[in-house]
Amino acid sequence: MPIRIWDIPRQEYFYSGHRLCPGCGAGIIMRHLAKALGGRGIISHATGCVEVSTTYYPESSWGVPWIHVAFENAAAVASGIEAAYKVLKRKGIVDSEKEVRVVAVAGDGGTFDIGFQALSGMLERGHDVLYLVYDNEAYMNTGIQRSGSTPFGAWTTTTPPGKNWPYGEWRYKIRKDLLLVAMAHNIPYYATINPAYITDLYEKILKALSIRGPKLIHAFSPCTPGWRINDDDTIRVSRLAVQTGVWINLEYENGVVRVTTPVPRRKPVEEYLMIQGRFRHLDRKAIELIQKQVDEYVERINRLVGREVIGPVER
Repeated sequence: MPIRIWDIPRQEYFYSGHRLCPGCGAGIIMRHLAKALGGRGIISHATGCVEVSTTYYPESSWGVPWIHVAFENAAAVASGIEAAYKVLKRKGIVDSEKEVRVVAVAGDGGTFDIGFQALSGMLERGHDVLYLVYDNEAYMNTGIQRSGSTPFGAWTTTTPPGKNWPYGEWRYKIRKDLLLVAMAHNIPYYATINPAYITDLYEKILKALSIRGPKLIHAFSPCTPGWRINDDDTIRVSRLAVQTGVWINLEYENGVVRVTTPVPRRKPVEEYLMIQGRFRHLDRKAIELIQKQVDEYVERINRLVGREVIGPVER
């Protein structure tokens, strides 16, 4: 039976008092990750917005063991923790029945770009680690610079629209697809989550933690200052991402791709773009180009699933 909202425990392990921005999507994701761990996890956390905002010395918002690591090595450190526990159990220093859930957390900068090598190594070696990337589509912590996950046409401080490059980017781009990365590494579980679909989000984290081997979760994570949205628009923009097909809630398990939030009729991508200040410079030509990108992405996912689970645009 699917998890219902009242099935999510009330016990908190991610405490208030942190310095995340009002409306931060990553805060919602971290709160539910900590709930799912239930105090039994160890988190290896890369440099990023969440890391600097939740651990102002001597305070911490984390109710689970937590270690700060550099931008590039969250996956490598998590691999070391997992391997060390295996040795300690083998030597009888730690109870062999003790359950230890090792999690690596990083933003899109620490995953798509700087930390990609360590992530690939962790997945390839088969460590029993859950890697969660909160994707706010730019380097928000250091001043909203473009990352490998920044979508085409989005304003950032390193892709400002101008005379020569009216859409910011210096060339047409399609961002990296972590689903294909997961499939290429033959890992047992990959999922996408979105804070507007909280039971789906929580259920996938629980499921990932229950599976042995490397797991990868890709989280949609709106950033209010970076996306230039109102503090109370986080859930609205998250839901519109799914309703337009910009973001698809899915999971990949044992070689099978399944969409967990079917959308029989999509809204035009313009509805998602125009509530965000980072896209307000786009003209009709750019919007049509992005709609074409989304249509092609939806078509690819429908092919992988084997049937039309995400429908056409309804105007």
